[in-house]
Amino acid sequence: MKLCIVCLFFIILIVDITQARRGRARSRTKSKFQIGLPITGKYRDPESDQYYNNNNGAKITLASHFDFEYVLGHKIAFVCVARGNPRPIITWYKDGSEIFTHMYLNIHEWRIGTDKIKSKLEIDPATQMDAGVYECTADNMYSLDRRSFKTDFSIAFD
Repeated sequence: MKLCIVCLFFIILIVDITQARRGRARSRTKSKFQIGLPITGKYRDPESDQYYNNNNGAKITLASHFDFEYVLGHKIAFVCVARGNPRPIITWYKDGSEIFTHMYLNIHEWRIGTDKIKSKLEIDPATQMDAGVYECTADNMYSLDRRSFKTDFSIAFD
């Protein structure tokens, strides 16, 4: 009898542990948007290593702060500076979709020397719809580099 009770106890304990693990595994959700980090490191094949670690490849040298909280009705500005030979092209994305200039969103670019470019994204005035993940991507024929900026709004009480 005691053996049955001990066995039953262990069975209940094992079931509880496996269900707890399953619950934790299911609660983790993968984000729809991947936060862009610099692409560096070693790669399995030499072609990839040569592409991503090319000295002439596009590299972002300066970027805005990752986590940004803005006040509704005020201006949001992000900066991205990249270098490469040939000069990279900077493209802006919001929540994974490419964004373009419109009435309240402007993208300014400055060419610096023969191998640098500076791009600035400005939103004025900022609304609740402007919250999200922004990304600048610098791309030339040798490599691609990207940085992400997460934004959320706050309400200012005067």
